[in-house]
Amino acid sequence: MPKNLLLEIGTEEIPAGFLPKALESLKVLMESTLSERRLISEGTETLGTPRRLAIVVKGLIGRQPDAVVEVTGPPRKAAFDEEGRPTKAALGFARSHGIDIRDIEVVTTKRGDYLFVKKIIKGRKTKDIMREAIPSIVTGISFPKTMRWGDGEVAFARPIHWILALYGSKRISFSVGDVKSGSFTRGHRFLGARPLKVDGVGSYLKRLRESYVIADPGERFGIIEEGVSGAAGSVNGRCLEDRDLLAEVSNLVEFPVVLTGRFDEDFLYLPKDVIVNAMREHQRYFSVVDGDNNLLPYFITVANTAVSDPGEIIRGNERVLRARLNDARFYFERDRKVPLVERVDALKGVVFQERLGTSYEKVERFTALAVYIGERIGLCKGMDNGEGPADFLGKDLNPVAMKESGPEQGVLSKAVIGRASMLSKADLVSEMVGEFPKLQGIMGSIYAEYSGEAPEVSRAIYEHYLPLAAGGELPASMPGAVIGMADKMDTICGCFGVGLVPSGTFDPYALRRQALGIIAIILDKGFRISLHSIVDRSLDLLQDRLRRPVEEVEEEVLEFFRERLRHQLLSQGELFDTVDSVLSTRWYDIPDTVNRVEALGDFRDNPDCERLVIAFKRVSNILKGLDLSAERPDRSLFETEYEDDLYSVIEEISPVVEAYRKEGDYRRVFETLGSIKDRIDIFFDKVMVMADDDTIRNNRLLLMNYVRGLYINIADLSRLVVSRG
Repeated sequence: MPKNLLLEIGTEEIPAGFLPKALESLKVLMESTLSERRLISEGTETLGTPRRLAIVVKGLIGRQPDAVVEVTGPPRKAAFDEEGRPTKAALGFARSHGIDIRDIEVVTTKRGDYLFVKKIIKGRKTKDIMREAIPSIVTGISFPKTMRWGDGEVAFARPIHWILALYGSKRISFSVGDVKSGSFTRGHRFLGARPLKVDGVGSYLKRLRESYVIADPGERFGIIEEGVSGAAGSVNGRCLEDRDLLAEVSNLVEFPVVLTGRFDEDFLYLPKDVIVNAMREHQRYFSVVDGDNNLLPYFITVANTAVSDPGEIIRGNERVLRARLNDARFYFERDRKVPLVERVDALKGVVFQERLGTSYEKVERFTALAVYIGERIGLCKGMDNGEGPADFLGKDLNPVAMKESGPEQGVLSKAVIGRASMLSKADLVSEMVGEFPKLQGIMGSIYAEYSGEAPEVSRAIYEHYLPLAAGGELPASMPGAVIGMADKMDTICGCFGVGLVPSGTFDPYALRRQALGIIAIILDKGFRISLHSIVDRSLDLLQDRLRRPVEEVEEEVLEFFRERLRHQLLSQGELFDTVDSVLSTRWYDIPDTVNRVEALGDFRDNPDCERLVIAFKRVSNILKGLDLSAERPDRSLFETEYEDDLYSVIEEISPVVEAYRKEGDYRRVFETLGSIKDRIDIFFDKVMVMADDDTIRNNRLLLMNYVRGLYINIADLSRLVVSRG
């Protein structure tokens, strides 16, 4: 009869950030173990708190099903001699499978007669199987970091103190290191620490709840979300939305208790982001805002203990926050006294990466790259002869100068891009960012305003860091977008150039995220610029730092971007061969490439698509491995009307296809190509391309090449996978 299996691993407090992936790892390990051992269940559910990782396997069968194994042995002619007596090969085969030679069958296959045996392997008890398997599941759970304790036999996120393992109500006996499994759990460290006897999943959850432990992370999340919302409403506000913080806090506590505290209103003159960051990053407090999103002088915290006098906890938190905000006020007042432009020079003493130089050198590089990008997309003029990135720091770009700039918008845009770019990392040497690193960019933007910089410059300083995560907010302004692209590209090309290439989980400079950020910005803004040209210019600016051949680095960087774009398109539901067909052609103009992928995806529903693809496959197969010139075939050498007819239709639709391509109307491009499928089919039916005469054969190959030229720079349609009906 099926029963529930319960496994709980009790530990010292596991970091909140480790918990979700550890539970996911536990689930995968358990389910793969059950599958490999033919153990059928109704599903699994994970539970976890900072002090425990648990999994429930529902309706797990009590015994493995018997397995039938069929094994083919040696050929009959090798298994028996001329007199029909078994040879060593036959006897060895029988012995290896534990059966009598007389029980072996002979089966006839396409390759001849072979010895054959069918064995029934009796299923084992589930409890016995899991006794052997669970230790490997426990030690196989994945963590970002592990530690060893005691004699060092076991590596885990934190020391293991107890293991609860039950099948139904019966204990599964095993050991992990020096910890033996049992039928006991433990409640809240302070409110219910004594061992609790468990006789099944129902009593497990009941005993934990009675001992102040909410084992389900989703339930704790809901309790905290509701409690925080109610607490904010009690002070006539609402909680500043922060689901990441909700998730983190729910993994910091076992028994959430929501409390509200207050801080001095005098601190509200500090920038909102400073107060929110001080509360969130250091104390894990939730912020409260009014209907206009203005910060209110309250905070909400989640305690892990229910006490008779919550006021004492609140007052303690208020003291801690007061000290933190006093520090922030001190740093803010000191930083404001130094204009942002005067901080830039200090970046010469900040190492960005030992092989790539200082932050100042990086800023100079991506400033020049940003102006280059701005020029290529028509946003600004390029650098003048003798003009260097540092020259932008000496230009007057205050709001008055902006208003009086008149028609010189190209010059103005270059000045905005150049100055914002040179100032973009200056806040790294401020005291505020030194204490609160996540405020980089935010403080730069704020300090730029206090320093009298133009609003466009201030905005771009903040926006150039965007997006902060996949699917995150993108730069709204053009300067912010351009500078962000340049900064990210300099990091990517620089890291590849000195051998810091991502592999597996190794990506310390988040190059994958930054590449996706560049792609997202280009698509959001519709920038029609060749990614190849940006990479080429970036590597040129990095030439003194590169430790690898520039051609090799360029090839790897471009392939890196192509793979990111491929993954993004596939994740959006595009078919693999559709994406492959387009990305095997010119793809550096990313908006154009995405447009082609989407149009080709739509064209696949067209009735003409399948026959057209089959025809183009024939064209590509004939031309495979041939390096033909771009010259057109000689019409005077055609021997049949079918050659002339195909040539005529290509001549007719080529300018049409090119016109649609220039307009970006690829749906009409593919529809136009579909109109010639019959001509190609007739040609192949009536004409032998590989004629005996060299001149005729070469001319027909040129005709095929002329056909391929219609589509090969748009999408290699021969790569599409289609059925033949």
